[in-house]
Amino acid sequence: MNLIKKIAYPLILVAFLGFIVAMSFGAIVKYTYEGGERFQFIQKPVMLIADLPFMINYLIESKKINPNSVPKLKKHQDKKRFEQFIANKRNALLVMPRYDHSLNRSVVDILDLNDFKIIHTFKHDIAEMNNQITNIKEFPRLKIDHSPIRFIYQHPLLFPDGSLVSLGPYVFKLDFCSNLKWINDEENFHHSQMLDHEGNMWVGGRMSPKSMYVKSYSHVKDFADDSIIKINQDGKILLNKSVTEILIENNLIDQSIFEIHSADPIHLNDIEPALSDTMYWEKGDVFLSVRYLSAIIHYRPSSNKVINYITGPFSMPHDVDIISKKEISIFNNNNSFINDEYSNILIYDFEDNAFKTLFENQLKTKNFKTSSEGLSHIFEDGSLMVEEQNHGRIILFNNKGNIEWEFVNKDKNGDIGFISWSRVIEDELFIENFKSIVKNKTCLN
Repeated sequence: MNLIKKIAYPLILVAFLGFIVAMSFGAIVKYTYEGGERFQFIQKPVMLIADLPFMINYLIESKKINPNSVPKLKKHQDKKRFEQFIANKRNALLVMPRYDHSLNRSVVDILDLNDFKIIHTFKHDIAEMNNQITNIKEFPRLKIDHSPIRFIYQHPLLFPDGSLVSLGPYVFKLDFCSNLKWINDEENFHHSQMLDHEGNMWVGGRMSPKSMYVKSYSHVKDFADDSIIKINQDGKILLNKSVTEILIENNLIDQSIFEIHSADPIHLNDIEPALSDTMYWEKGDVFLSVRYLSAIIHYRPSSNKVINYITGPFSMPHDVDIISKKEISIFNNNNSFINDEYSNILIYDFEDNAFKTLFENQLKTKNFKTSSEGLSHIFEDGSLMVEEQNHGRIILFNNKGNIEWEFVNKDKNGDIGFISWSRVIEDELFIENFKSIVKNKTCLN
């Protein structure tokens, strides 16, 4: 009997303490998810731990733990490559970077959304481009991680002369015929790129050498010093500013960020420049989407000031867009412990500081979920396009919430590949000019 007591009491105590820890952990996750801003020093490590199951599951599902393969996606194998539900002519282009398993490589297709026909494809010599990289210190595994079979075009920008700028992980420019024009390999560029009101490009980067605070305080090996980079159309860097520095200098985080045992505690994934002045932002401001802080940061580079630090009913967002003079849209991956089954689109109104969802029921009905990556685009007429990057699918809903079409990136053999951030172009003059270039093309390849 005494032996049973000796064993039982410690077990009960451990169970009780475990219950208290679990309840506290859940309370912190819920508090963070609902936008709580106090106790940042404990929120961050708790949310990083909470994210581990999602990331482990993603690695297993995508087979990214195997560095020599590009995963074939499985979720939508029973779907058609393209299915149109509502006929609707749209004078728009879709710039779609995608992986084609039948070609064992990535391509960038330009599609006419009037009929979803491919009117042009960018497909350049990746091996030759890699041979021109001189910053081997920054890209020591370039020919492994970004070999022709593994290389991915990221969020390419199409220009009126038919040229294209993409990331992968350096930034580079191709002419209309896929000839390489220039490369910038000064930094590791990643995720997205957007044009500002001056025609410069804002690109996510990873600073090397590290910025002042990261260099001084971080003890974590390979700390991801994410930065916002402005480059001109010749590929020259005009500004490179650490996001960690921005947050420290604006008293939004302190050196405790470096006490987190993570190499990627912030994770910048989108920069959206403001193209005009409104009551709520100035031309030249940028909105930053940061995954692991579950925040949208409204930053003014001209004064190094954070104007707004937006948290709310979203978790680990990806993609932020300015959609009106007072609203932004937020792509919510929704990797939380609460109602995390679907990704969704949130609209934040600066006038009343309120959130609303867009076509929530429709996205649930279509089983729309991507744990990482993903984007949305709201058309001028209010229609919504969403990209389920982890599963190679794009869906377009009209402005009434009815599905117009669904595309799954299947190759000729039926294998599904990633789509790595598509872009919609609605400018009529741009479209007319590009179609003229296509019609009169003289490419040899």
